[in-house]
Amino acid sequence: MTLEQERELLLRIQSDRKEFGILFDHYYKPIFGYLYRRTGTYDLAKDMAAETFLKAFLKIDSFVWKDIAISSWLYRIATNEANQFFRKRKYKAAALESMVDFDLATQVDGEEERQALETELKQHDDFILIQQKLSLLNIRYQEVIALRYFENKDNREISAILGKPEGTIKSLLSRGLEKLRRRVLS
Repeated sequence: MTLEQERELLLRIQSDRKEFGILFDHYYKPIFGYLYRRTGTYDLAKDMAAETFLKAFLKIDSFVWKDIAISSWLYRIATNEANQFFRKRKYKAAALESMVDFDLATQVDGEEERQALETELKQHDDFILIQQKLSLLNIRYQEVIALRYFENKDNREISAILGKPEGTIKSLLSRGLEKLRRRVLS
């Protein structure tokens, strides 16, 4: 989706909330995949993805277009959800039904997606090792490494998602990768 298409979609969503489904359909899988790779737990990632889109749905009217992709905003919300989990080592999803009558989770074929993702992860022992070692790093390193290498975001996109200068992103990546290398090799 181009920036212009996103801007037009945002205007449609802000005038008719039913249009949010288009945004959800387009970005759910990448956001869910990002959270799944960050947490390594299907059900937790599913809860976090639902929370991400619920928060986006509830705050979409306050989103101000600044020529930055809506996906950056969604990744920022998702990153905050993951960081909340890693800070507390627990995660309590809000009761979606009580907050809004908008069931995002039913729009995803859960069991088939779950099996495919779990099969992919089991086939990649190295990925699992890296993920385990990555989870031991400080959150600021986890988020930049995950966005760069799991989500293939460039430094500019990561900067927009995290709200940090590109120079800081480069520094965090460099330091984080060095710390990760030391943990993997030890």
